[in-house]
Amino acid sequence: MRCLRQAASVYAFVEQLAIEKFHGIGEVTAAKMHSLGIHTGADLKERSLLELTHHFGKAGNYYYKIARAEDDRPVEANRVCKSIGAETSFARDLSDYSEMLQELEQIAQIVEQRLEQHETRGRTLTLKVKFSDYQQLTRSKTMLAPIGELSTIFEIAKALFEPIDLENRSVRLLGISLSNLDNAKQTQVIQLPLFQNAGIIF
Repeated sequence: MRCLRQAASVYAFVEQLAIEKFHGIGEVTAAKMHSLGIHTGADLKERSLLELTHHFGKAGNYYYKIARAEDDRPVEANRVCKSIGAETSFARDLSDYSEMLQELEQIAQIVEQRLEQHETRGRTLTLKVKFSDYQQLTRSKTMLAPIGELSTIFEIAKALFEPIDLENRSVRLLGISLSNLDNAKQTQVIQLPLFQNAGIIF
């Protein structure tokens, strides 16, 4: 009976939680969810897996699960790395700027999660862009202090992306990586949180 009460408490907590508090949902994604009428965990839970993947791609599966307090991401042992990053190659070349930013934020979310898995942060952020004609460019920025938060990763990547000339060009791949890592804390096995600043881990 106690377990049932605890489970009910968890589900109630998830349902009342503001969408911005879910781990992996940043500013751009939250704004899109708001435009779709999704403001709380309860709103998110009402949406089908098909609908979420339609609007958010592969990330839709993750959003579907966290609305139900499910997290099947593996617990991983940390190891020393020279860089940590993620990139996405699109089945359909992107030409809409807002869509590019949304994809860039989702990549930043993955990078943040991988940094957390390795308990590290980085000082040099590198943005990778590949166009439909297979031309590729990279832009980098080195900070005085290591970074690892989603908002900071995304804002720096966005600042590097904005000056790129996209006129009459479409994007096939976007990537973000962090190097110059602080590897001082890479000795523990960790479980990633489902919620941001919520004081609860499932």
